[in-house]
Amino acid sequence: MRVTVEVVGGDTHEVEAEAGATYADLLAPTELSPHTVSIVVDGAPVPEDQPVETDHVRVVRLVKGG
Repeated sequence: MRVTVEVVGGDTHEVEAEAGATYADLLAPTELSPHTVSIVVDGAPVPEDQPVETDHVRVVRLVKGG
């Protein structure tokens, strides 16, 4: 399945997701860690270890600080 990975405030990537791929696997071309982002599908975050079930995701970088 071909998945569009849109990094908010960054690039958009087209990723080929193999059968059984997880949302974390879609981050490979972005060089972002699953620990520093939230993956969003239809406006709601999804677990990074969940199998990919859509053809478009948004990646939102998390901000830390105080």
